[in-house]
Amino acid sequence: MRDNIYIMEKLSIKQKRIAKLIQKDIPLQTFPFKTTGKYVALNGKEVLNTVRYFLDHGLIRKFGAILRHQRVGYKNNAMVIWSIPSEQTEETGTIFASFSFISHCYERKPAFAGKYNIFTMLHSDGRSISSLIKEMVKAANAKDYLILKSIKEFKKTSPEYF
Repeated sequence: MRDNIYIMEKLSIKQKRIAKLIQKDIPLQTFPFKTTGKYVALNGKEVLNTVRYFLDHGLIRKFGAILRHQRVGYKNNAMVIWSIPSEQTEETGTIFASFSFISHCYERKPAFAGKYNIFTMLHSDGRSISSLIKEMVKAANAKDYLILKSIKEFKKTSPEYF
């Protein structure tokens, strides 16, 4: 296992404002950083360059979206976990990720229960989850899976540091 070494650095006032800003929802529009940057008197390029700096220097691990699937109309949702031979995970993951009804597709290490190593999140506003899974089974010739259905969403928030 490789050790990660992080150098602590003091953030500037501008960097702190941007760090606080990107912890909040980003608007769904063509130039979201331009819009959100206005709240802290910065232009979109400054915000985007600072986010890139944070990523490049290990100050943040990732910058991503949280899908609030029930709010956007997806009523049928399920996590489907798959047991895929290790030599096929890359190819199978690529196949699964290509489906429009998949919002998340990732390899889990270590595998759940010692064998379920690919996790996929399916969303549908009309088709049944079982029909979507059948499509995935056929495309990837993957037959060993478990369905973990969403029953209730409790809370979906990210940690806030500033």
